[in-house]
Amino acid sequence: MSTDLHTEIAHLQTQLAFQEDTIEQLNKALADQQIQIDKMMFQIKHMTQRMKQIEPSNIADASEEAPPPHY
Repeated sequence: MSTDLHTEIAHLQTQLAFQEDTIEQLNKALADQQIQIDKMMFQIKHMTQRMKQIEPSNIADASEEAPPPHY
């Protein structure tokens, strides 16, 4: 009986060690993803600001052009 108890405790300790390692890996992946999200948010904000600064073209769209005179 004592051997079974020791075996079960060893098994539980092994499972706990694997779970702790998995949690650490997931935590690192989550932190890495947050860094990527922060970088992308910065880039989107920068691109949005740049697009707002772009002046519209002086050339009219085809839909805005007057039809050519017919002879």
